[in-house]
Amino acid sequence: MANFHLHYRLFPVAAFLLLLSFPLSFSHSQSDNEADQDSPVSRFQRYLRIKTAHPDPDYASAVAFLKSQALEIGLNARILEFVPGKPLLLVTWYGSNPSSPSILLNSHMDSVPAESSKWLHPPFSAVRTSDGRIFARGSQDDKCIAIQYLEAIRNLRSQNFVPARTIHISYVPDEEIGGFDGAAKFVQSKEFKELNVGFMMDEGQASPGDEFRVFYADRSPWGLIIKAKGTPGHGSRMYDNSAMENLMKSIEIMSRFRESQFEIVKAGEAANSEVISVNPVFVNAGIPSPTGFVMNMQPSEAEAGFDIRIPPTADPDAIRRRIVEEWAPARRNMTFQIIEKGPIRDYLGGPLMTMTNDSNPWWSVFKTAISEAGGKLSRPEILATTTDARFMRQMKIPVLGFSPMTNTPILLHDHNEFLRDSVFLRGIKVYESLISALSSFQEDVSSQ
Repeated sequence: MANFHLHYRLFPVAAFLLLLSFPLSFSHSQSDNEADQDSPVSRFQRYLRIKTAHPDPDYASAVAFLKSQALEIGLNARILEFVPGKPLLLVTWYGSNPSSPSILLNSHMDSVPAESSKWLHPPFSAVRTSDGRIFARGSQDDKCIAIQYLEAIRNLRSQNFVPARTIHISYVPDEEIGGFDGAAKFVQSKEFKELNVGFMMDEGQASPGDEFRVFYADRSPWGLIIKAKGTPGHGSRMYDNSAMENLMKSIEIMSRFRESQFEIVKAGEAANSEVISVNPVFVNAGIPSPTGFVMNMQPSEAEAGFDIRIPPTADPDAIRRRIVEEWAPARRNMTFQIIEKGPIRDYLGGPLMTMTNDSNPWWSVFKTAISEAGGKLSRPEILATTTDARFMRQMKIPVLGFSPMTNTPILLHDHNEFLRDSVFLRGIKVYESLISALSSFQEDVSSQ
């Protein structure tokens, strides 16, 4: 500081010019704090700065912020709570024909944790760099659509647009940990039934190319734990059907199945999300010792865990038979446990899928709205992961997973998750087109 004052006395003009240059040298993120606080991007940043990451998401602050935005726009907002401490915010824009099936836009408030040391910028600071990248956990998954819904409605209301169908926005908790205390309870509630939902949109994923991705189904997750038992004994002896031998046989058989599925993907015959994935996630065996494991003893029990993802086009009963007959047969002293993490069929026994053809009138409206917004759609996909959409599809409500992010790397759950401000702003325009088209659709689809 002393040197600065010395230079100022010697070179007052130069010092004055230097001072003038300071604001110009500020980063994009710094200037955001001082100007244009009332803009879609700044509101997006404010929402991103609310830390809703597990294991202790700040739902109260998220709900308070989103509710304030909804009320500012002139929308109705109410808080539902099916599990204590896990609020759900329901925002409503009433249509001129409230008896028609409504439109539901869904977004989850929670996010996965972030390892701060692995990020270029603090993951909950929502830093906006000079090239327009907004770094924050949840920027893609999926706080972007939460704000885009509201901003699109804000713009439509300013244009005096009046929807025919009522539009609801649900901001739900706990999607990242399964959604069982959030969307799952919501769809079973009387409050949900009263909404008379005819069509829903939920989150999708970014597209590295210039076409928007759209998802008509999710893969269903299973956890499989296989346990093997066998004769214990000295490490030097050879046994038939030892616990480790039986477990290794199962892992070998399952690996061959995994490879057969992977070969289909590598040959370009199917996408990763269209096959059954089987991935080992843990092995638990051996007799512990103070220095690790006892090396001259064969254990009497061994177990392994697998993450299995099943597309709606696969037969879950056939997979169960494969587990019983090949992967964990009782004849090899094996038992198993299947942990089904959510529904795998709708209430009529059909696959959890939304049609993307002429049998679904909403599909045509959706496609046209994207085109009118200047966008292009890629081939409809099955999402490789899982979203809250499965609980609505279980009720046979048509749902499309969609997040309007093109020319964007897929960074959900990754370090340095970001979204460009230009992509975010374009997404608002896309939702304006979608919301106006879907809410104006006149065909009676109550029996669909």
